[in-house]
Amino acid sequence: MENLSRRGVLSLGVALGLVGVADGAKAWAWPSADSVAGAGTGADPEYVWDSATDPLMAALLENGSVPSINTAMAGWVNNADPLPGGFPAELTAHLRQVNRLPSWADRTKLTRAADFNRRRDTYLFMLYGLGSGIMSTVIPREARSVYWSAGGADMQDRAAKTFTFGYDLSQLKAFEPTGQFVVTANKTRLVHAAVRHLLPRSPHWTSGADQDIPISAADILVTFHSLGTYVRSKLIEWKVPFPAADQEAFLHSWQVALHLLGVPDEYIPKTWAAAEAQSAQVLTPILAPTTEGIKLAEELLGLTAQIDLGVTRGFLNEFVRYVLSDEVGDWLGLRRDPVAAALVRTAWPAYIKFREGLSPIMPGTFYLVDQFVRALAMLFLNKGSSGATTPITIPTGNRPG
Repeated sequence: MENLSRRGVLSLGVALGLVGVADGAKAWAWPSADSVAGAGTGADPEYVWDSATDPLMAALLENGSVPSINTAMAGWVNNADPLPGGFPAELTAHLRQVNRLPSWADRTKLTRAADFNRRRDTYLFMLYGLGSGIMSTVIPREARSVYWSAGGADMQDRAAKTFTFGYDLSQLKAFEPTGQFVVTANKTRLVHAAVRHLLPRSPHWTSGADQDIPISAADILVTFHSLGTYVRSKLIEWKVPFPAADQEAFLHSWQVALHLLGVPDEYIPKTWAAAEAQSAQVLTPILAPTTEGIKLAEELLGLTAQIDLGVTRGFLNEFVRYVLSDEVGDWLGLRRDPVAAALVRTAWPAYIKFREGLSPIMPGTFYLVDQFVRALAMLFLNKGSSGATTPITIPTGNRPG
């Protein structure tokens, strides 16, 4: 399944709110002057991985230390928690260097971002879940890496861990000592390093891979744009009140998140304009269906359908089409439901207007949509399962078979 044509890229970019689509065939051209670092080498992030973490994790996998690390890691949850005593000395030394906020982190902005997340949580959870979550299945590298890694064999557990990352980032005190996101990000960074070592050993992954090592810095930037940049564009498109200070704070929380995941600062956009320009180069041109992505989308929507959302699967399919475009819906084989489509396209704008005080008239569909949004939010708040912290564990192999 091939990537989009130039015309398709433009139309899909507009549908997703990711405007100014660049030519995906061009070499890396995003200026490092637009990054939080303000300068850089100009090297293509396509060929940048995590030089601090990857060799360490490869050695720990090879010497059989990972199972004991996972056991020790289970009790390491809050940002202020001491590093577990059961960690190997070399892992402890590494984490002492990276398990902290960057020097340029602005705690005032992070506090405002946390408050914004609290005020807009239902929109964010819905967009992260049905928008970004399903978009990930049409990002070919991400879909194939997820599918053929160990986590792809148990999507309910994989989804719960993904929910944990997003939930911990959205917590009111995410970056404070009592929060959990700094630890969650560092655990995720270790998982990424393990996957880089393991996936190249999978004949299923290598048979269709267009890279020798997965999860480059460019791939992590793609994921950021499918989350933060996409969500911002949708909130603006839907005319949800979004003051400039909130937008800046929301971006800053993602800037810090990218740094904690090991992305070099020279690739982290310093403004939303810079982020949009980068997204136009790295995200929109690469969107395409894959066999693995189609299977993952069906599994994810099947998990969502297990929750009582108060709506039909047809409504769910049409809502995905509404937030991602009919083109994406067709790629994923989401069956059309004309009645649900008409309902979504009239009920959702009316719901936002009334909920935000932009219209005094409560639509007749308000309670239906409100139940749907709140159920999705609860799924997110429950981290896809029991509501307890879902342990992030380092894999020791790939998807069986």
